[in-house]
Amino acid sequence: MAKSILVIEDGTVFEGEGFGSKNEAVFELVFNTSMTGYQEILTDSSYRGQGVLFTVAHMGNVGINLEDYEADKPQVTALVVSNLSPVVSNWRARVSLDDWLLQHGIPGIMGVNTRAITHLIRNGGTVKAGICSSETDVEELLLKIRSWHGLDGVDMVHEVTCQTWYKWEGDAGDTWVSNDIQPQQKIDFPCRPTVLVIDYGVKRNMIRHLAAWGAKVIVVPASTTCDKILEFKPDGILLSNGPGDPAGLPYAVETVKNLLDCNIPIFGICLGHQLLGRALGAETKRLKFGHHGGNHPVIDLQNNKVLITAQNHNFIVDISTMKSDRVLPTHFSLNDQSLEGMSLPEKRIFSVQFHPEAAPGPHDAHGLFYAFFLAINERMRK
Repeated sequence: MAKSILVIEDGTVFEGEGFGSKNEAVFELVFNTSMTGYQEILTDSSYRGQGVLFTVAHMGNVGINLEDYEADKPQVTALVVSNLSPVVSNWRARVSLDDWLLQHGIPGIMGVNTRAITHLIRNGGTVKAGICSSETDVEELLLKIRSWHGLDGVDMVHEVTCQTWYKWEGDAGDTWVSNDIQPQQKIDFPCRPTVLVIDYGVKRNMIRHLAAWGAKVIVVPASTTCDKILEFKPDGILLSNGPGDPAGLPYAVETVKNLLDCNIPIFGICLGHQLLGRALGAETKRLKFGHHGGNHPVIDLQNNKVLITAQNHNFIVDISTMKSDRVLPTHFSLNDQSLEGMSLPEKRIFSVQFHPEAAPGPHDAHGLFYAFFLAINERMRK
């Protein structure tokens, strides 16, 4: 493999070996502490504009398969790992991680001190960075990194949302998702419910969870207006995950604000949670280095139980700025006490900052989909 260089905006340089594409890239660098599931992470649209550093020691041994895509293609800008496995051994693999990144023009670097880089981000906060070959002028790349606008205030959703509405025709939750639905959770809907997903960069596994409950799932672009949404006559609305800064999405906030009084159950996840918070009058703010991984403990205030959750976000709802007294905080992070969930009980509206659909991650929070469909069933029967 050819020599490659990772350059941090403060001028720090890490030398390693390149894999994937030889393209030069500039990005926001974050670290992820998940031990497994790199394909789902790399295809998660929430990582648009970011380079991901995995803290796990070895990557690539299970290759890339046809089943674990969360979007049509990888969404990350770059990949940083300690060691890349020279062997692909999983029976589902169709291509190696190295070749897959090459096909999609995404550069990777291995053999760098990922522990030192992680400490750099933890101590100083999320950084801008770039990857280049060893022949590239480092000073020239550093200039590009420092002049890059970054992700704050930028609408990244327009790069990943669908261009027109569609009905989900993929698997109807007949994968492992259905196996997590317990017999006692069976809901006798009066008719098949319609759930509309506003696509800010939705992960496929969110849609699979909805389909697993028997819902007809309709996905619409992020720019869809409230009036257009109501034309679909949804029984429930899911505000999906997505990339970037919610402050850069005033049109999405306006739509959510208009939906609040439509008497339709709403479930917000990650970016959807942040947009709901802004629609309710709160501010959002950037975390020092974000939450990225599959091992984040969250306290559920409704039953005082701890959930181990999958997370991927750099921004949170600042609960101290919430202007509405109708909002009930429901979940908090046990790592930094940031808001992880809220609800408007009388309106059947709730949201969480973490990812209950997992893929990858623990399954502790799958019950939130059950709660969503209970609210839908209650509304359908009135």
